[in-house]
Amino acid sequence: MRTAAEAVRPAAKWRESVDRAQKEELVGTLHEVFSNAGVVVVAHYSGLNVADMTQLRRRMREAGGTLRVAKNRLAKRALEGTQIGGIAELMSGPTCIAFSDDPVAAPKVAANFAKEHEQLVILGGAMGEVMLDAAAVKSLASLPSLDELRAKLAGLLQAPAGKVAQVVAAPGAQLARVFGAKGRQSEAA
Repeated sequence: MRTAAEAVRPAAKWRESVDRAQKEELVGTLHEVFSNAGVVVVAHYSGLNVADMTQLRRRMREAGGTLRVAKNRLAKRALEGTQIGGIAELMSGPTCIAFSDDPVAAPKVAANFAKEHEQLVILGGAMGEVMLDAAAVKSLASLPSLDELRAKLAGLLQAPAGKVAQVVAAPGAQLARVFGAKGRQSEAA
């Protein structure tokens, strides 16, 4: 007859292999993210409650970014072989990783959230091969986003066309006013 400990061992080994497979999948996913993301921000989130983290995730998603919490050991393994491997030194304590393709979206959301919630402390990040400290992430957050820049550019491109239309239409309008004034003068005489 088997003891209770012997009966549990196969389940524990199965759980271990499932956990290992999940961890390897997570490392692979994070490696892909670190290799392809436009910007990565690393922050401490100690003291934030579940509602705050959910709100931060929602804001990040609305801006086109993603927020992940991963074990530091796994994140460090995922950083190996990427151009942003230098941020591995930031991975200590309760860290979260925010990333986006837009180089301004993730820093902007993280910096704005950190202003409202002092428990979120931005440690640094990376953009391409450039490592960013906390001040650089915050200054990056102050830049306009790609969508804002596109809107400004579209406005700048449309403004000259509108002015050209006004200039072209102006002589005709002036002639009409002159003819109207002359017509009123001749009727009055």
